[in-house]
Amino acid sequence: MGEVQKGLLAVIQKLKGSVEQELRIVLLGLDNAGKTTLLKCLASEEVSTITPTQGFNIKSVHSHGFKLNVWDIGGQRAIRPYWKKYLGNTDMLIYVIDSADKKRFEETGQELAELIEDESLTGVPLLVFANKQDLASAAPAAEIAEGLNLPTYRDRQWQIQACSALSGEGVQDGMNWICSQITSRKK
Repeated sequence: MGEVQKGLLAVIQKLKGSVEQELRIVLLGLDNAGKTTLLKCLASEEVSTITPTQGFNIKSVHSHGFKLNVWDIGGQRAIRPYWKKYLGNTDMLIYVIDSADKKRFEETGQELAELIEDESLTGVPLLVFANKQDLASAAPAAEIAEGLNLPTYRDRQWQIQACSALSGEGVQDGMNWICSQITSRKK
């Protein structure tokens, strides 16, 4: 995020004159989907060296007058049973998918479907980042949305956002959607 944008956020916050609202966002997805890279992109950190997340990272990201506390939880198969422990009081679920890893679409779809059924997430808005769109083999976001049966999720707002966490492309659009969702829900 450039200095100009940070300056702009400061101005917007002054105009609002409101105290930042804190939100709890859980960031999930299979291992190697790009969750940590995405988180670092959001926090404007260096993304050159990333190792698999063993437990979880928590980052606070400031955006549109909100303080987003993002929990990035590892996606290895052994860790996934613990995901549900982190779902309480979640304001938003971000689910990250490696758009180029077609062999795992079914697996990631099953994990997402199970999450959505968890009562802690009833009605919680869902943002799916179709990550790694910079790769030639990436499936388009619309195709992934169909494959995940997202159009059948009628009990919540959802959005699929094509992005590349490495280049940052599409990431801000996803964050804008999150902030617009939160703003409309708080009214």
